[in-house]
Amino acid sequence: MAPRVGSLWDAVGNTPLLRIGSLSRRTGCDILGKAEFMNPGGSIKDRAAKGMIRRAEEQGLLKPGGTIVEGTAGNTGIGLGLLGRERGYRVVVTMPDNQAREKYELLEAMGVEVRKVPVVPFANPLHFFHQARTLAEQHGWFWANQFENPANGDFHYETTGPELWEQCEGRVDVLVAAVGSGGTMSGVSRFLKEKNPALRVVLVDPPGSGLYCFVREGKMEGSGSSITEGIGIMRLTENFRRARVDEAMRLSDQDMVETLYHLAREDALVVGTSAALNVRAAWEIARRHQGEGLRIVTFLCDHGSRYASKVFNADFLASKQLEVKPLP
Repeated sequence: MAPRVGSLWDAVGNTPLLRIGSLSRRTGCDILGKAEFMNPGGSIKDRAAKGMIRRAEEQGLLKPGGTIVEGTAGNTGIGLGLLGRERGYRVVVTMPDNQAREKYELLEAMGVEVRKVPVVPFANPLHFFHQARTLAEQHGWFWANQFENPANGDFHYETTGPELWEQCEGRVDVLVAAVGSGGTMSGVSRFLKEKNPALRVVLVDPPGSGLYCFVREGKMEGSGSSITEGIGIMRLTENFRRARVDEAMRLSDQDMVETLYHLAREDALVVGTSAALNVRAAWEIARRHQGEGLRIVTFLCDHGSRYASKVFNADFLASKQLEVKPLP
């Protein structure tokens, strides 16, 4: 029999759904995490990258030997780098200069051209989003534009949502997710709401992001800052505009760190910051419905090894006045 052979492109998606055993037992609810860190590039952003490249190729925007440029906090750049390089494209990314060093190193190892830019408000033309757009305009490159490109959310509608529905055998009570570009929330919430209109969709937001206020009050306001990477935003993106969200909660970096270490030590799940925030929100919801048997699903967006120099570094945590403490 000939061996079954695929490519990295083929390996995106169809990730396992894992039960968070320690927290499910404590609450009497099923807390389930989709293991997106098992995508070939190590994060959920591989799906966005595949969806955007696929549509660009279909529309003739990406041709053999072309260049992809994107502004990213890291994971979308890694997905674009992985899949783009495999398909023969040059990949250039603009990134804020305060991200975990592991992301820069991985991108550069794949031959991606990394341009670090200062951390500035979105209105500033030096923001990584605007710099990517400018490069595309100057050179005629394909700008992936994950925030405004509907191919991002559409790919989640086509793949992530149906996978979850099938894995849960048609029963999902609550969907919980943090938001960066809005692609995951857009695609998955739309698909699952079509299947189950009674589904509750909960957005979890870190400090410094305006989406919590937007969902609750219709205005984009936020204060403070967060060490979580790749989530939180102060504008309404085209992808998030299409999401179907019922409620929002805001959690602190301390909440996130407590959950991060609990998952690593109690469930052997070494995940990144957004995943820890997602699980903490799912757990808070489960605590409110103690013993009711709700099925709550969320995303384990990437692996914690991508943040070892930060959140798994005691000196870094101390510099941010954060402590490793048990869950309350």
